[in-house]
Amino acid sequence: MRDVVSHVIGLECEMLGDPRPIHTLPRDLYHVRSESARRMEVQVDVRRHHTAPEMLGELEYTVIRRSRQLRNESRQPDAVVRSPLGEDRSLEFVLQQRAFDVWAHEQDLRRALGKPGNLDSPGAQVTRDLLVTVLPGIVAKRAQAPADSAVVFDVSGPLEFLRTVRIDAEGNATIDGSVSLGPTVTLALDWDTFHRLACGRVRPAAVTEQIKIDGDAGLAAAILDHFAVTP
Repeated sequence: MRDVVSHVIGLECEMLGDPRPIHTLPRDLYHVRSESARRMEVQVDVRRHHTAPEMLGELEYTVIRRSRQLRNESRQPDAVVRSPLGEDRSLEFVLQQRAFDVWAHEQDLRRALGKPGNLDSPGAQVTRDLLVTVLPGIVAKRAQAPADSAVVFDVSGPLEFLRTVRIDAEGNATIDGSVSLGPTVTLALDWDTFHRLACGRVRPAAVTEQIKIDGDAGLAAAILDHFAVTP
C-alpha cells in the first residue's frame, strides 16, 4: 500500500514540475524491467523509509498543490507537455492518463482495505473511456479474431455499457455502442471485473464465475488472455 501511495505522490510531483529525486535504485528490484519502470520506481524507492504520517502529509500537500495547479490551468488541451514518463504528449492525453492511474490505484487501496466504492466516479468514467479505445486492438491484433466477426462486451454494474468490436473482411477493427445481431461471441461481466482484468489486477482463471461467455469460447479465451493493457 505504501508503494502505491508513493507512486501517486511521485508522479503528481512530476506533473507539478518538481525536480526528480537523485537516487540510485537497488540492484535486486527484479520487477523493474524497463527504463520507464525504472523511472517510476525511483519515486517509490526514495520514499520506502518514510513513516506513514510523513507519507500521508506529503500526499495531502501534493493534492493541495495539484488541485491549485489544475484550477489555474490556462493551456489548451492540445498543448504539448512533458509526461511523468519523460515523453512529450498533449495535455489532454496526460491528464486522462493521470486520472486513469490515480483511480486505478485508488481501487487497489480500496481492495486492500476492504472498502469498495467510487466505481462510477468521474475517474471511473475516464478509465472506462480509455479502456474502451484499446478493445479493437485486443480483439483484432492480440486475439486474432477472424474476418467478418463481431465481439460484444456487455458490462454491468455501477458503470454499465455495451460495446461491439467489428472485424471487416480485411481484418480491420472498429468499435461502436450498437447491438450486433448474431455476434461471434459475447462477453458479459461486471465493471469491477472488467477494469481489474484490463489493469492486470487479476487473471482470467480467477474470475471465470464473474464472466458469462456466449458463442466462440476459443476466441473469448484468447481475448481474455490478452486483456491486460497496463504494465
